[in-house]
Amino acid sequence: MKSLNKKVAGVILAAGSASRMGSIKQLLPFRGKTILDHVIDNAHKSALHEIILVLGYSSDKVKQEIDCSGDSSNIQIVINNDFLKGQSDSLKKGLERVSCNCDGAMFLLGDQPLVTDTIINKLIYAFESSDLPIIIPYCNGKRGNPVIIAKPLFSRLESLTGDTGPRVLFKEFEHEILKVSVSEKAILEDIDTKYDYEKLVLKFSP
Repeated sequence: MKSLNKKVAGVILAAGSASRMGSIKQLLPFRGKTILDHVIDNAHKSALHEIILVLGYSSDKVKQEIDCSGDSSNIQIVINNDFLKGQSDSLKKGLERVSCNCDGAMFLLGDQPLVTDTIINKLIYAFESSDLPIIIPYCNGKRGNPVIIAKPLFSRLESLTGDTGPRVLFKEFEHEILKVSVSEKAILEDIDTKYDYEKLVLKFSP
């Protein structure tokens, strides 16, 4: 792995109640691990400088499960008891824990287990080589996740409200975005419903 001049924190957003799922989405089994464990593992394998995990719904149970994973030992875990206020509240709680020496933050979704360390690193290296403050992956012309936001825009993120993520900045700073082409559809796919989960499991069934 090449040496980086810019440090990027990874903020994993995994606080939602998954009301459309009917169960604790983060703990659903997939390929021998939980959905969230895959996200954490991929983050650990990447060039992220540090990892912050934001939990909310059923946080005690989720935390207990991920504490069984060796890779979770050096994660900062933040509990957002106000997760019902929407994703922006979790985003801000995670952002508060980003070290002052980090140049940007990558916001990863806790229900995207197929976003690999290779994808994460591609975005980090794009951020490293660009002066633009927003890095967004695109697949077949469609915007995906995770995204990177540079430190100068953190104050703007701190003003967000409701169930919104970094995407509310995209129009405001549309001329300051680096679009990174990614061939993997994983950046477009998250698990919101039972159908999404069943489709994921079927895709990787023997």
